[in-house]
Formats: sequence, structure tokens, C-alpha cells
Amino acid sequence: MRLLDRYLFRQLLGPTLLATLALGTVGVLSQSLEALDIIIKQGQSAFVLAEITLLAMPQLLAMVLPIAIFVAGLVALNRLHTEQEIVVCFASGMSRWRVIAPAMRLAVGAALITLVVNLWIAPLCERAMRVELFKIRTDLAASLVEPGQFTEPSPGLTVYAQDAAQDGTLRNLFVLKEKVGGGDTTFIAASGKLGKRNGAPVLTMRNGSSQEFSKAGVLNYLKFDEYTFDLSDFMSAKDAVTYKVPDRYLHELLYPDLTQAWERQNRVKMLAEANARLATPLYTIAFMAMALAAVIGGPFSRLGYARRIVAVGAAAGLARILGVGAQALCDSAVWANVLQYAIPLAAGFWAWRQLFRQPVSRFIPMAPLTGSSLMASPAA
Repeated sequence: MRLLDRYLFRQLLGPTLLATLALGTVGVLSQSLEALDIIIKQGQSAFVLAEITLLAMPQLLAMVLPIAIFVAGLVALNRLHTEQEIVVCFASGMSRWRVIAPAMRLAVGAALITLVVNLWIAPLCERAMRVELFKIRTDLAASLVEPGQFTEPSPGLTVYAQDAAQDGTLRNLFVLKEKVGGGDTTFIAASGKLGKRNGAPVLTMRNGSSQEFSKAGVLNYLKFDEYTFDLSDFMSAKDAVTYKVPDRYLHELLYPDLTQAWERQNRVKMLAEANARLATPLYTIAFMAMALAAVIGGPFSRLGYARRIVAVGAAAGLARILGVGAQALCDSAVWANVLQYAIPLAAGFWAWRQLFRQPVSRFIPMAPLTGSSLMASPAA
């Protein structure tokens, strides 16, 4: 790129990075609030919350990058145009295409980043996050006790603890274990602690007793100093990680395994997701073209381009809303996948028409002479 091209590219790159950071931060905060409820209920650490938030960032990046490009393009181009720097470029003989080329290079680069994130990075992170959430939800030790409440972490098991110490010790513990053939066993202990023995989860209770009714109706009472209660029977062996539609790679979305019942039932949604991942980068290019059209696609104005910017901003917002609606429609209608490409292409085509409809102005608007400046001229 030549000197002016590099200058224009730098003027656009800075606001784009800032806008991406700002919008990404808002998205991360939103994602953190959603994950915070799971973390608190399951008793996980702040490290787990940070890990889940980081794994959600690639998908957030793909969502906010087209919007960031549009906002940054409007801010940077409006400043360059109102300060007459773009007018100077035109006056020096630069063509319209050469003036907008740095912005379009930035948009194409952002579109390629979005495409890579959509096809490889986001599914990889979504899978890792799905596995982490699965571990949290199936962690019996984490969901076993909510101090002061009766909980049923697994069918046939009811647990109550008055409170829990910082080291994990449970005080005033009550455990009810239901038998498969009928009847139950009740444990009452002064304290207890979750742990593992030979790789299996166990609850070690101290200073307590157990009561059990036999089939003959006889009450068996046992007092113990320490009792180890095996929790392995309450761990569901059939649970496994199930990858949802956003977790699949492109080839898995386009060529589902029709021998699997879930994939047969969701093949239309999988096709819609695949086309959405391929169509989303087009919004980055279309939105940059719309930002250029809002500022350069009309006559020069000293009063600014507020009306034009608002109108084009509304058009960009409408295009994105229609795109989301088209993706939702594609979940039930295969033919609607064409709309996912048609909407950003139509928005980009409209922007290009606005850009090249207006002839290039080769003069630099000068400030009008005032009476005081005319009086000062002879003295100069």
C-alpha cells in the first residue's frame, strides 16, 4: 500500500479494534452473568467461570465484528470527511476506488477472520465449553448439598446439611437413601465430608447413626464413629456429552449421520447453521460498504452527515434483523437458506450503487471570506 493508503488504513484500524473491544466486553459481561448462575448453584470457583467465559469469546467475536466494523467505519470516515482529508485525497487525483480500497481491505480481512472463527475456532471452543458444563452439571459432589435446604441430587437420594465450612466439612448432616425394592435407610451425623476413594465418590460421615426398616418391619439401629457412604450407585453411567448444533463443525452440519436419530430430526437446523456460518462474514463487507456510502456516497456537507448516517444505520440494523429472522426461518424451511446470502448481498449492492452514483468532487471546499478577513487583506 502507498503512503496515503496506509494512512487511511491506520485511521480505520484503530476505531475498529476499539469498537470490537467495547462490544466484546459487553458480550463477555452478558455471557458471564448467564454462566454465573450455574457456577453459584454448583459451587464452582471463579477460575471455572473465567474458563467458560473465555471459551464463549470466539462466538461473541464472530457476532460483534460486523457491527464493530460498521461503527468504526462511520466514526473514522465521518471524521476524515469533515476534516476534509478525504476531499484532499480526491483533489489530489485519487480515484474513488483507491480512496475506499483501504476500508474494503480491512473489511475483507475481518470477514476472513469471522469465517475462520465460524468454521473452526468457535466449534472447538463450544465443544470444550460443553464438556466443562457437562462436568459441572454431573458433578455429584458439587450438587450434593445446598446448606439449609433438602436436595435430591439423584433419584433415590435426599441430602440435608445445616451448613458447610470453608474446608468442605458438612455439619448436622441428614441422608435418606431409598431402596429399589422398597424401604429406605436414614443417616444422621454430626459432620461429613465429600471425597474419593479408589476413584469413586464417597461421603464420609462421623459421629452419627443409621436407621433402617427390614422387610419384616424390624427397625435396625446402628451408631457409628465413622461411616463411608458410597455414592457410585447414584452416578448415572448413561450420561454422556451431547454436542448440539452450534458445537458441530461444518462438515458435520452439511453431512449429518442419518443413522443417528438426533441428527435425522435436526438435519434442517444443522443445514441452517452451516449456511449462517458461511453467510455471516458477508455482513462485514456489506456493513463497511454501507458505512462508506453513508459518508462518501453523497455530496459534501459542512453541517455533517447526521441524517445520512442515521438512515444508513437504520438500514444496516434492519438488514441484520432480517438476517436473524431468515436464519430462524431456515430452521423449518430449507429454501429460505437463500435469504441468508441474499440479504447481505443486497445490502452491499445498494451501498455500492450509492458510492459510485455520486461523481467525485475534485475541489477542496474553502471557508467563506468574512468581512473582517476582507478588511485585513490590504494590511497583509
